[in-house]
Amino acid sequence: MRKMRAWLLRFGGLFRKERRDQEIAAEMESHLQMHIADNLRAGMSAREARREALMKLGGVEQTKEIYRQRRGLPLLETLFQDLRYAGRMLLKNPGFTVVAVMIMALGIGANTAMFSVVNAVLLKPLAFADPDRIVTLGSLWKGQPGHGNVSAPDFHDWHDQSTAFECMAYYDDGDVAVAAGPVAEYAHVAEVTPEFFHVFQVEPAVGRVFTTGKTKQGSSGAVIISSSYSASHFGGNSNALGHVVRLGGRALDIVGVMPYGFHFPNKTEMWFSANTIYPETSSRSGHNYLVVGRLKSGVSLEQAQAQMTTIGTRLEEKYPDSNKGKNVAVTRMRDEMVSNFRLTLYVMLAAVGLVLLTACANLANMLLAKAVARTREIAIRAAVGATRSRIVRQLITESMVMALLAGAVGVLLAIWGARVLVALAPRDVPRLIETGIDGNVLAFAFGVSVVASLLFGLAPALQVLRIDLNKSLKQGMARAAGGSIADRMPGALVVGEIAVSLMLLAGAGLFMKSFLALQSVALGFRPEHVLVAESSVPASDLESARRGTRFYKDLLPQLRALPGVLDAGATMAPPGNVHSNGGYWIDHLPQEFSVSAPQAVFSVVAPGTFATLGIPLKLGRDFHESDTYDAPFAAVINEALAKSAFPGQDPMGHAIYCGLDSMNPMKIVGIVGDIRQYGPAREPSPEIYMAY
Repeated sequence: MRKMRAWLLRFGGLFRKERRDQEIAAEMESHLQMHIADNLRAGMSAREARREALMKLGGVEQTKEIYRQRRGLPLLETLFQDLRYAGRMLLKNPGFTVVAVMIMALGIGANTAMFSVVNAVLLKPLAFADPDRIVTLGSLWKGQPGHGNVSAPDFHDWHDQSTAFECMAYYDDGDVAVAAGPVAEYAHVAEVTPEFFHVFQVEPAVGRVFTTGKTKQGSSGAVIISSSYSASHFGGNSNALGHVVRLGGRALDIVGVMPYGFHFPNKTEMWFSANTIYPETSSRSGHNYLVVGRLKSGVSLEQAQAQMTTIGTRLEEKYPDSNKGKNVAVTRMRDEMVSNFRLTLYVMLAAVGLVLLTACANLANMLLAKAVARTREIAIRAAVGATRSRIVRQLITESMVMALLAGAVGVLLAIWGARVLVALAPRDVPRLIETGIDGNVLAFAFGVSVVASLLFGLAPALQVLRIDLNKSLKQGMARAAGGSIADRMPGALVVGEIAVSLMLLAGAGLFMKSFLALQSVALGFRPEHVLVAESSVPASDLESARRGTRFYKDLLPQLRALPGVLDAGATMAPPGNVHSNGGYWIDHLPQEFSVSAPQAVFSVVAPGTFATLGIPLKLGRDFHESDTYDAPFAAVINEALAKSAFPGQDPMGHAIYCGLDSMNPMKIVGIVGDIRQYGPAREPSPEIYMAY
């Protein structure tokens, strides 16, 4: 307690230094006068008495300094002194200071902006309760990398047979036309099973979630909307309840509004209960859904994976026609969300780190030149008693002040830079909306500033350690012995800058080469002058499917008749948006399988769609208006599937099976060119086109 009180008194003395110095001076003067009085009584003259008194005290200023150290906090006082001196030196050379701060601010700002994206996408925990317990479940095929979507029957078996999960749900999302009044507009909507919101342990801000019972097709429709959609269309959360929106040809009642910030998946604005508008695909080969689950408390990811592997093996044995070679992959949701972007983001962060190193090297050379100009000043300070460590500390303090100023400016630049990165980033980067300047980002900026100050402050500090004081005082300049570290450092810094710059230039060149190469890759279809409009026609049963066929049969001729329209078509999803995929079989469905079925993309198109998109017909015919549900089923395949399934053969007339709608055989009537459904960086996938 006594030590704490003494420390507090010393700390308080820092803020009344003048008064403390006056007290010390008065006390010293009192002691001096007492010694002088004693000497006068001993018979000394006044001059001699004062001289003897000063000698006995050991020097007034030295004694004052000793008392200051005993009554104050020397380290803090020295730091404040160094900071004041550093501020004066920076103000003395404003041009140098501005240039140096801006060089470092650009490097720190670039790193901070990039780190804000990395922090939001990779490092932040998910904004849900117990996020590490939220996992994704996907279909895992033996001998194939990664995992994919899930069929509805598989999901229900997983849900009913597993005990490792508190809850499990599937969802499917996309942009569709929604009418929240007289005008229809696009909105991002998700079809979810009732336990979806329980997985994330989130409740509506107002209203309720869907009922937990299995939703029956054709039941009364309900929809839950996001807080942002409620604010923009209904003026607030409470006002939205009871209103109706039209989606997929159905009128749905708004029964709940989610709290602000909840938008999973992919900035979703509406959630509706599965199987109320679009029927579930009953085939186990139709992998149309994504699955999420919440682990029970105390259940590890490994335990859940082991249980799901057992269930997957059981389903493989029970349903060999669709599940042979297929199992289950369980992954933490955060890892699943960022798996495609982790390496790219870390590479980009490393690249801007190299930019910062280059800025540090530039500034170190500038400070070396400045240190040479200040050599005489430094030598004089050393001559009057300053130790080399004291001078080095002063120079590092100057670098630190400069770096912190640069860090403050860099954070301001990072706020703008982060917005630019978010605007330029691909839409599918997860959690990008969470990018911002928070405590972690500010701590990163501070750490980068400190490290940078040490990096560029090291060069002049090493220069000071090699100063020849005699030469400095006599000639006004300091040169270290030939071949010293200080002599070699400018050259080493320049070499390092050139090496780092060449690395960055080479990386940028490779990036541009790859970008230009991807730009020149033929996508397989013609996107120019193609407009996309969306119409939702539910096909909950055979009769509604027939009505949908008649709808497009009437719509497309009218669109083609519009002025300026060359052609029109309809498709389940435009190129580059894979809606469904799964296994296929040629000519017959075997009773048992030794390997898993080959995979293909499933697409549904109307007659004339290939011509509208500029997809060339290589062999056979396009779909006809007569290709209806009542006629023998027809299919068109792409060249990639023809090459893989019919090497050296003519595919025309063969039967092909897939599980999108039914397992009925489809006669191959045409072959079209390949399109790159997964982007220009990947080879075309086998694809089966089916008639609407």
